[in-house]
Amino acid sequence: MLDRKPVVAQPRPEPSLRAEGITSGYGGVPVIRDVSIAVGPAEIVAVIGPNGAGKSTLLKSLVGILRVTGGKVLLGDQDVTNRPPEELARRGVGYVPQVNDIFEPLTVLENLEMGGYLLASGRVRERVEEVGHVFPALAPMLKRRADKLSGGERKMLAIARVLMLDPQVLILDEPTANLSPKLADNLLREHVRRLAGVGKAVLLVEQRARAALGIASWTSVLVSGTTRLEGRPQDLLQREDFEELFLGAGPAKAAHESDEKENEKT
Repeated sequence: MLDRKPVVAQPRPEPSLRAEGITSGYGGVPVIRDVSIAVGPAEIVAVIGPNGAGKSTLLKSLVGILRVTGGKVLLGDQDVTNRPPEELARRGVGYVPQVNDIFEPLTVLENLEMGGYLLASGRVRERVEEVGHVFPALAPMLKRRADKLSGGERKMLAIARVLMLDPQVLILDEPTANLSPKLADNLLREHVRRLAGVGKAVLLVEQRARAALGIASWTSVLVSGTTRLEGRPQDLLQREDFEELFLGAGPAKAAHESDEKENEKT
């Protein structure tokens, strides 16, 4: 009989960004409560959960758009709780919102140049070329207006614009929103994976749970503003309560089933 050695899970990297028990919301009303999460270099951490779980609120709290009323946010060993987004950008945190993520009247090149607003003028064009190596499909589109791009191209541009400052932490809020299942899968598997492959710490909020689990090394499940489950995707999928929490009912299940049917057609 062959000896089978147990599979040993690789340890997680030291966090580049972490939240410790943060509470935040709107108008003094908490939406998330006592949420902790961390992401390290070359790691993709996916935050999933049903609609209204507080996923986007979490990201906005991390980057200083919403005020944290409890707990703290750490960048490395530095407390950056409630620091403004501009300061976090200077410190190497890039944030791509779900909407309003590009300047539509501008060309692709002008959008990238806007993304490099903190760089010395001589460094901007050089950085455009470097970002072009990450997203080579954008290179032939530099003179095209952003409002003429497809949904997938727009999202690539949004991420590329944030990459202009070479952030070490990249926070993505629903990058596949309004994309077809095929384009969404390509964006996640090709482009988001590539970011982690060059050493970025990627924190991803994603409604397409199965697709997110397929690329993530660690996953946190938010339900009603609190962390209900977290762990490695393969471990979460083995839990009986995972389907019930996220895919068991309502819009999340409907979206998942729609994706499955669309994938069968393609």
